[in-house]
Amino acid sequence: MNVKLCAGAMLASLIASLSHAEFLGYVGVQARAFPSTAADPAQGSETLSGVLSPEWYQQWNDGDDSFNIKAFYRYDSQDDERSHADLREFYWQHVGNSWELTVGVNTIFWGVTESQHLVDIINQTDFVEAPDGEDKLGQPMIHYASIQDWGVVDVFVLPTFREREFAGKEGRLRSIPITLNDAEQYQSDRKEEHIDYALRWSHYLGDWNVGLSWFNGTSREPLYLPRATAAGIALIPHYALIEQSGIDAQYVSGDWLWKLEAIYRRSIGHSLADNYAASTAGFEYTLTGINSLFWDLGLLLEYSYDSRPRPNASPFQNDIFVGGRLSLNDIASSEILFGYSQDVDDQDSRSAFMEASTRIGDSTRVTAEVFHFHGDDSLDPIYSLRRDSYIEIGLEYYY
Repeated sequence: MNVKLCAGAMLASLIASLSHAEFLGYVGVQARAFPSTAADPAQGSETLSGVLSPEWYQQWNDGDDSFNIKAFYRYDSQDDERSHADLREFYWQHVGNSWELTVGVNTIFWGVTESQHLVDIINQTDFVEAPDGEDKLGQPMIHYASIQDWGVVDVFVLPTFREREFAGKEGRLRSIPITLNDAEQYQSDRKEEHIDYALRWSHYLGDWNVGLSWFNGTSREPLYLPRATAAGIALIPHYALIEQSGIDAQYVSGDWLWKLEAIYRRSIGHSLADNYAASTAGFEYTLTGINSLFWDLGLLLEYSYDSRPRPNASPFQNDIFVGGRLSLNDIASSEILFGYSQDVDDQDSRSAFMEASTRIGDSTRVTAEVFHFHGDDSLDPIYSLRRDSYIEIGLEYYY
């Protein structure tokens, strides 16, 4: 009888636990077209791809413990390298009175600026997804957060490195010459098993939101080393060991939002990796109720600097970014984000983008993207993308 009562109690506990479970996610399809002739005849001019991204969330122990899964899979009709799967999240989290502990795979975002996120270094960029660097691969980690009146301290132990994936021979948005996958090199003898560490302190100080960060480990951005192959010259990604210190800050003053990200990155004994400083600073000014439909328009202006000379610098070496964020404030949550980047040193180096989305009903979202790249100098980081401007239309169903 006692065994039956115990089994019944366990079953009741399991049912109660499952009542706190959530299963959601989305499926989508995107069509992408490239108006310009490809730089390499092997590349195609259009592609159709599909996405499946399920999520599962389970909590127990009065919500103090939870388990989170977020998977991602894309199939691409043109590029086998862009067809890929990833666990964005797969972690257990426990919440204490003034602390949190997370163990598993997770995605962590740092940063405040729009044109680029210099301090965002925990996760590897999912480079085959989109050229804006917003999509990230899941990162295995142990993450401890101490939440105090004087700020939040985040401590990260990162036991495994995720290498960057690149477009294949038939794919667009790739380097010329091609960057090889599965041929990466590492400065560390432990290669992808090198253990990285990171710290961050963040706090609200009146109208200021400030974060100070430190990272020591394998750089998420590879160096590119040329190698002769049977098909010609190819690029090999090489991952150096670095130490990075960073600051991100926001200041709110009425309709003004002032932003700053700055880093100093030091090479750890690598002859090819540069020590350098980089920063992005600017503002967003919001105009509310700009017409009878009560639209809101955020005006963006940012300046980016990178102390490295070409071709080692990022695309934002000495660039001005202007843009806007238009919210229609309608029932469909329609939004448009657009921006234009201009190299101050080279008037022929520029890029622009537009991203728009709206809902149809409660569960379907329509998206549109336009990216434009222009560069005539072979030392320009966006030179390889000069023929890869594209238009993309997407449809996503959320469940």
